[in-house]
Amino acid sequence: MSKINVKQVFGTSVRDRRNTLGISQEELAERANLHRTYVSDIERGIRNPSLDSIERLAHALETSIPALFPRQEFHAASSNAGNGHNRDLVEILLVEDNEGDVELTLRAFKKARFTNRVHVVNNGAEALDYLFSREKYVGRGPESRFLVILLDLNLPKVSGLEVLRRIKGDKRTSQIPVVVLTVSMHASDIAECRRLGAENYIVKPVDFERLSRTTPLLNLDWALLGP
Repeated sequence: MSKINVKQVFGTSVRDRRNTLGISQEELAERANLHRTYVSDIERGIRNPSLDSIERLAHALETSIPALFPRQEFHAASSNAGNGHNRDLVEILLVEDNEGDVELTLRAFKKARFTNRVHVVNNGAEALDYLFSREKYVGRGPESRFLVILLDLNLPKVSGLEVLRRIKGDKRTSQIPVVVLTVSMHASDIAECRRLGAENYIVKPVDFERLSRTTPLLNLDWALLGP
C-alpha cells in the first residue's frame, strides 16, 4: 500500500465513524481539540497525522486506534510489503546498549502501533559498521533515504556524539535524520547535538507521548497500521 493510500484509508475511517455518530467536522475537531481544517485534511487523505492526533481522534470518536485502520487494509499492506512494494516505509536503526532501555523503546513502538522494521545495535562501532556497510554488514545496500536513527549518547566503543559526528560528516549518510536518546539533556549537550546536525532528542525512557511529540518533526511517514 502506498503512503497516500494509508492516509486515505485512515481519513475514510474517521469520516465514516464521524457520520455514524452523527457529528459534524466542527464537533469532532472540538472533541479532539484539533483545528477543523486539520480534521478536514485528514478526512480528505492529504494530511499525515501525528500519533498524538490519531489518539485524540480515536478518543473523540469513541473507538480504538486499531479500529480506524481496517484489518483487511492491514493485510493488503503486509502483502504488498512482502512483494517488495512497501520500500518507502521508514526503517529505524536503534543504537542503544542498555537492554532495559531497548525493551522500553520497543514497547513504546508497539504501543504506538508502529509496524516499521526496527534494527537494534548495541554500540557505536556496530552502528557505524551498519551505516557504512562494513564487517558483518558488508553488502547492505545504501538505503538511507528510508532510514531514521534513534541514537543513545552514552555508548561503548564509540560514543554517541562521535557516531553523530561521523554520520553528519559523510555525504553518504548526512541526510539521515538522527534523534538523540539520553537520560538527561543539559543546554550544552543540546547545543552540541544540534550543531552536529541531530534533528531532535528524546529524554529516556522513550514512551508514546515523547514519540508523539518527536515524530511529526521528522516529516517522515510511519507505518501506523495494526491488526
